[in-house]
Amino acid sequence: MNPAPKRLRLGRASRLAQSHGFARIRQTGERLVLGCLIANWSKLPEGKTPRLGVVTSKKIGGAVARSRARRLLRESFRRHQHEFAEPLEIVLIARNSIAGKKFAEVEKDFLAALKRARLLKN
Repeated sequence: MNPAPKRLRLGRASRLAQSHGFARIRQTGERLVLGCLIANWSKLPEGKTPRLGVVTSKKIGGAVARSRARRLLRESFRRHQHEFAEPLEIVLIARNSIAGKKFAEVEKDFLAALKRARLLKN
């Protein structure tokens, strides 16, 4: 029998919500710029769940464009959160080039950034 598949949820415990969490990761963590996003991350102790924070500036466009960019980045994280080599806190910053991109393109940039940073399981 196959083991039960892992749940692909992005609940409240998986989100960074307070500004001091974002600032801590940006100051003490590592950073990588690739494609339509900037990834800042720091490692968590074993056994913790991965956490995500998303930043979108007004340079991307209006509220609709910024919300879409956040949804695309969150969905990329949600689908691949169980593929990390170790638990992480990640802050994804959307760049201007994300406007108008389809999900497949954003997901490709997200995975390329994680692979380049060696954050995914082999």
